[in-house]
Amino acid sequence: MNDIAKKTWTRTLDDRVGISHEELERKSKVPASALPVEEPLLADRIEHIFERPESQKLPEGNQWGFKMEVPELLYNRGEIHNLSIQRGTLTPEDRYKINEHIVQTIKMLENLPFPKHLRTVPELAGGHHEKMDGTGYPKRLTRDEMSPVARMMAVADIFEALTAVDRPYKKGKMLSEAIKIMSFMVKDQHIDPEIFRLFLESKTYLIYAKAYMNSDQIDDVQISDYLT
Repeated sequence: MNDIAKKTWTRTLDDRVGISHEELERKSKVPASALPVEEPLLADRIEHIFERPESQKLPEGNQWGFKMEVPELLYNRGEIHNLSIQRGTLTPEDRYKINEHIVQTIKMLENLPFPKHLRTVPELAGGHHEKMDGTGYPKRLTRDEMSPVARMMAVADIFEALTAVDRPYKKGKMLSEAIKIMSFMVKDQHIDPEIFRLFLESKTYLIYAKAYMNSDQIDDVQISDYLT
């Protein structure tokens, strides 16, 4: 990729015509080049950089207890930057933006005047990305720092995400495949082993499947394979 980026081409047209005012403002940080100009085929340019505003930073010791690594930039649209991703298709900035939804969820819910019997809603809605070993987000909670219902929500959320058929970017998993994947997540200390065991022994997975999954997704599951 770096070899391709070093190739050059000659630009004869003004690249500041017909663009948005925001992009023009970013480009204006450097003087316009006299035409014609030779440019690299791929580059990380000043207009690719989106600064992160102070309001979107998470200082250490923040009032919500968030413990997330926040990228310095809000976005980086650099061509080389995006083509140099080592794993997957997301840059650190993209990944954080996706994960940030849970930050906004907790911020909004904690500002709502819930009645006493609903005061755990922020924890339940905001804790399903935490992991039992404390490597999840947004607060890096461990199993002992989460309520049983919050740990149940994590299992339910993962199972629904794996089997859902209404996602345009993926097909819903077969029932046995979803259970197998979740068993690996137990071994990786992602979800609670006791909750997962209850999920299987109570047949909750099958009750849900019959109510919400397509019939052709429901295959045989040997739960004994996962209860040792």
